[in-house]
Amino acid sequence: MHFTKMQGLGNDYLYVFGEVPENVAELSIKLSERHFGAGSDGMIYISPSAVADFKMRIFNADGSEAKMCGNGIRCVGKYVYDKGYTDKTRLRIETLSGIRTLDLHVSAGKVRSVTVDMGKATPSGDLSLEIEGKTVVCTPVSVGNPHAVILVENIEKAPLTTLGPKIEHHSRFPGGVNVEFVQLLGQDELRMRVWERGSGVTMACGTGACASAAAAVAKGFCPYGTPISVHLDGGTLKIEVATNGTVTMTGPAEFVYEGESALC
Repeated sequence: MHFTKMQGLGNDYLYVFGEVPENVAELSIKLSERHFGAGSDGMIYISPSAVADFKMRIFNADGSEAKMCGNGIRCVGKYVYDKGYTDKTRLRIETLSGIRTLDLHVSAGKVRSVTVDMGKATPSGDLSLEIEGKTVVCTPVSVGNPHAVILVENIEKAPLTTLGPKIEHHSRFPGGVNVEFVQLLGQDELRMRVWERGSGVTMACGTGACASAAAAVAKGFCPYGTPISVHLDGGTLKIEVATNGTVTMTGPAEFVYEGESALC
């Protein structure tokens, strides 16, 4: 099996063009392992679509399937353009969260960055969680996949690895949830760290950045219709939230290397 390792702000996946095999969960677990496998946050399969230009399916490092990945879908756009599967710079990609539109920003024949119409982000009212005798307040946000956004005063002291997994598996989120810790730096600037459902700590999460910006806007900390810089461990994404709740995301996508696996 041929795969391509790609990353968006350090959120890395193994990309395969073709149909999803029956043993995909086993493959994703084995290949994602960073000591005995190729090392990644999961696998993304790209295939033809009957309703869009291409279809993507995302499998986390624990073998579970995700509905959407913002960093991953930018890499899908670069993959299909740079490898010659399309010459279009506006693409429609089918995901389990619906069809997303990509605008590819091309220079010298290669995709350098991608703007994604992420659809609507829907924040809910604050939710209080009881965890080991303490109350934790979060803002649930749906961006096609579930997020719990927690505002903190100091991101460097956020309990990412201790509180993150407990919220991911909390009974209030029966399907699991992505957990974002967010520090407000200004009206158009946030700092975010993430514990991703099924993958743990990652360098970046595109849908998490969208959820964080949407929560900040809904609470009045950031304005509608203005690009918000969301700084993640792997770099910065530009997120804009329209008054109707639609979110656009702009960020880079990069190749890392090509590989072959005999595990299939």
